[in-house]
Amino acid sequence: MNEHKAAEVADIIPSIQAIRRDLHRHPELAFAETRTAALVASELLAAGFEVTQGVGGTGVVGTLRAGLSGRAVALRADMDGLPALEQTGLPYASSTPGLMHACGHDGHTAMLLGAARQLARTRRFNGTVHVVFQPAEEKGRDSGAPRMIADGLFERFPADAVFAMHTHPGIPTGTFLVRPGPFMAASDRITIDVQGRSGHAGRPHLTADALVAASGIVTALQSIVARNANPIDPAVVTVGILQSGTAYNVVPGNAHLELSVRSFSEQTRTLLRDRIASLAVAQATSYGARATVDYQPGYPVLQNSAAATAFAAGVARELVGPGAVTDDAAPMMASEDFAYMLQERPGCLLRLGNGIDSSPVHHPCYDFDDANLPIGIAFWTRLVERFLPTTQTAPHATPGA
Repeated sequence: MNEHKAAEVADIIPSIQAIRRDLHRHPELAFAETRTAALVASELLAAGFEVTQGVGGTGVVGTLRAGLSGRAVALRADMDGLPALEQTGLPYASSTPGLMHACGHDGHTAMLLGAARQLARTRRFNGTVHVVFQPAEEKGRDSGAPRMIADGLFERFPADAVFAMHTHPGIPTGTFLVRPGPFMAASDRITIDVQGRSGHAGRPHLTADALVAASGIVTALQSIVARNANPIDPAVVTVGILQSGTAYNVVPGNAHLELSVRSFSEQTRTLLRDRIASLAVAQATSYGARATVDYQPGYPVLQNSAAATAFAAGVARELVGPGAVTDDAAPMMASEDFAYMLQERPGCLLRLGNGIDSSPVHHPCYDFDDANLPIGIAFWTRLVERFLPTTQTAPHATPGA
């Protein structure tokens, strides 16, 4: 990492680390981030930001201006935790059983707060920066990003581009992954309810076995990606829940399935939705049962704009060196509601390495690597300085310039 930038933020790291660990100890679920939002607002006010609370529910936006430029940039961090029982054994582990920060949102929030503090005290930029602290990224649908957008996020806080960063276990701490175009998948939820006819296990000929029908549906679903989807257009159909039966000697009359369906194009997304529905109905009918299918659209494909991605990758290379930045990373089947913000403004989401040996996100032993705090703070600071350059700092063009 650039030693000058590291030295610049070194004095604020202990207090930002304390904030990060405090957030980790006190996780809050989607749209219930009241304590987190209050802490964020207090920190931003103390740094000298204009602060707007209650955006899209529990969202917080801080605004800082310097110079006379009319250009503006938005930086987004998510704040919510997950309904999971933490098993890290850390001294700052979650104090709420069954709820933890298992996706690094505590780290995302802390890095952006640190950058806000640094930007406020240096003000080496010319324009406006909005720091956006978003609720409810983990909700899956009707989440924080579209709620903030519906509440006038980009009308009330205009921005020429918007950027975000997410922790990424499995690669070295302080390394970056990024990709222009489709980077993270669309994610939809489909539920299938099978209605059969219950009866005695010893007289199956008088029943319509919903469990057998559901099992047939599960098996048939495997053919959709293999035989219907274009093999060069990634797609995943996962049956995460199959529930049926109440006793070993009773033929079940009902079964319930829940599917996670992921794709990278609208064409394949529509194909998966339609084929799953028709296949489930046909399979159930073949077993003398009926199937009802409910499609619940989730997050869209996350599309990084080319210019913003090249710009962000350039800033990352300045900071950590070209060997620590992969700017053609493989697409990821995980999803992110930052995709909605990228539908409204050009921008980019980057992935920041959390360590080779890091537990995966959404795992009960996951923890954000605090060694990333100075890297994230320095990255956000430099990105703003490069996007909103003064006459002294303008090494390369910014998106849309």
